[in-house]
Amino acid sequence: MKKILVIGGGFAGMMAALNAVDENDHHGGDIAVTLVSPTPYITIRPRLYEKNAESLRAPLLPTFDPVGVAFVDGAARDIDTEARTVTVERTNGGAETLDYDRLILATGSELRDAPIPGVGAHAFNIDTYDAAVKLDEHLRVVAASSDTPGHDTFVVIGGGMSGIEMAAEMRNRIEVHADAATASRARVVLIEQAGVVGPDLGDDPRPIIQEALAAADVDIRLNTTVTGVTEDAVTLSDGERIATATTIVTVGLRASALGERVPVALDEFGRVPVDDMLRVIGVEGVYATGDIARAIADGEQPALMSCQHGRTMGKYAGYNAARDLLGQPPRAYRQTDYSTCLDLGNFGAVLTTGWDRKVGHFGEEAKKRKMWINGELIYPPTGNREEILAGGRIDEKTGR
Repeated sequence: MKKILVIGGGFAGMMAALNAVDENDHHGGDIAVTLVSPTPYITIRPRLYEKNAESLRAPLLPTFDPVGVAFVDGAARDIDTEARTVTVERTNGGAETLDYDRLILATGSELRDAPIPGVGAHAFNIDTYDAAVKLDEHLRVVAASSDTPGHDTFVVIGGGMSGIEMAAEMRNRIEVHADAATASRARVVLIEQAGVVGPDLGDDPRPIIQEALAAADVDIRLNTTVTGVTEDAVTLSDGERIATATTIVTVGLRASALGERVPVALDEFGRVPVDDMLRVIGVEGVYATGDIARAIADGEQPALMSCQHGRTMGKYAGYNAARDLLGQPPRAYRQTDYSTCLDLGNFGAVLTTGWDRKVGHFGEEAKKRKMWINGELIYPPTGNREEILAGGRIDEKTGR
C-alpha cells in the first residue's frame, strides 16, 4: 500500500486529502491517505474578525471518517526528505515518526510578531481560533471594567483586508460583551502606514471602503506607524500616545515555519517554491499547497495567501499526488478568475473581480454573497461518501 501524508488541517489540507482519496477510488488504487493536524477541527479563518469567535470552527472527522482519511492529532516538527519521514509531536504528548510515499505540505501561514516594542506582550490578533477567542475573553473583561485606562478605545494596526474587516465589525463585537450604547460610544482607530486605506485592494473599491469606515465612525490614521505598545496605550510615529486597553494586530503574515524544514530556498514570505503541478521544486516526492506554497495561479500572477486560492490549490495537490502514485498524468494548477469580497460590517460588503479589483457589487447584495462564502461554501463537505468526495473535486467548468 502506498501512503500520502498531508500535513495541515486547514482549507488546502482538507481538500488535498479528499481529492487524493477520490482519485484513488476513481482508478481503483491502493493508497492510504493520512492527515496530520494539532486539532480535529478546521478554523473558519476568514471569519475570525466576526463576533462569537468560539463558533468559528468545524469538526473534520465527520468529513474524513466516511471517506477513510486517517487523522493523526499532532504537529509536524521535522521532515527528512531523504528518508521520506515526518516527525510528529502528538497533541497529547510524545512523538512518532510517520513515513510517506508522497508528502503534501499544507500548514498554511501565521502572523509573526511585528517589529514593534511591546506588541508580543500586549497586543491581540485574530489570526488563529485561539487568538480570536482570547480577544473575546479580553473584551468581556474590558466591557466590565470602566475604570481601566483606555477601556473604551480599540486600536487596529494594519489597514489591509483583515484590518478593515476588523475595524468595520468592531462595534458589533463590543456590543456582544457590553451593550449597544457602550459599542456606540467606543472609539475605534485604524492605523495604516501607507497613504491610503486598503493599499493592496485597488483604487476602484476605495471610495466605498472609506464611506463604510466613515459610517462605522472609524478614526483612520494614514502615513502612520505604531512605535510602541503597552498594556494601556500605543505610541504613534508622530509622537501621539493613544490610551487603549485593546490593540489588535492584523499585519505580519508569513508562511508556516515548517517550510524551513524543506531543503529549498524560500521566497520573501517564507513560501516553498512549487512547479505548475504543485511539486516542490528540487525535492522528490513532496508537494506544497495553500499559503505555504509559492504557486502561479493563472500563468502570471502568484496565488495569494487566501482561502480562495488555498482551497483550489489543495484540490490540485491531492489530485496530482495521487495520480503520481497511480501512474496517471498530472494536471497543472490554474485559477484564472480572481475576486475579493470584503466585509464592511453594517454597511454591507464590496465585491471586486479581477486582479485590478473592479467593483462588481456592494452593499447588501455583496453582503449576501460574503455570508454565503463564509457561512456555507468554505465549510467541510458532509453527507455520504460520494457527497463528501464530490465536494472536494475540481470543477471541470471553472477549474476550481
